[in-house]
Amino acid sequence: MMMNQILMDSSFVAALNNPKDKYHITARRFVAANGNNKYLLPDIVIPEVAFVLHRTGGALAVVHFLEDMVMSKTQLQSLMLVDIDRAREIKVAYPKAEFDVVDCCIMALSERLNIQQICTYDRRDFAIFRPTHCDYLELLPE
Repeated sequence: MMMNQILMDSSFVAALNNPKDKYHITARRFVAANGNNKYLLPDIVIPEVAFVLHRTGGALAVVHFLEDMVMSKTQLQSLMLVDIDRAREIKVAYPKAEFDVVDCCIMALSERLNIQQICTYDRRDFAIFRPTHCDYLELLPE
């Protein structure tokens, strides 16, 4: 069986790590049911998730998030300058969409790595985007 590579967005990672998040149970169930996939955490997502977790659960929530990343051996995906340049191009190409930089970087990573699936609860931005490597990005969980 082939393993799918899936990029994780901040909204999904925050939901996984925050029991008070309205998507927490859905996110946990999705990962439990789809453990055969290779989940990649873009490094640019970490500060955004830490900010959200600190705001909702304080410093201890951030500490638990960092511990969980290390314990689970989360696979980090680093950005390259080519991704930053592509993120800039995406931002310019969609001026009215007001995509944030993190989302643009994830979109760029999806193209460079030829990944078609994104775990996100930020449906609007990723649904608007038209990638160069496929017709659309599949947004998970469904």
